[in-house]
Amino acid sequence: MVDAEPGRMSSGQNSGGLMSSAGLVRYFDSEGRNAIRIDPKSVMAFSTLFGVAIILLNILA
Repeated sequence: MVDAEPGRMSSGQNSGGLMSSAGLVRYFDSEGRNAIRIDPKSVMAFSTLFGVAIILLNILA
């Protein structure tokens, strides 16, 4: 269905943008005590080493 006015929503449609984003904010805002904590530097170091290992394996194979 094409609206005559693109900027306006018809009365039958519910955008739900605010309601759906409120749940995401609540989900990401809560920090569990049992959550795994990984330092971002450790993730970057592991990713770099993993990438170098893959490149070396490609060269040797």
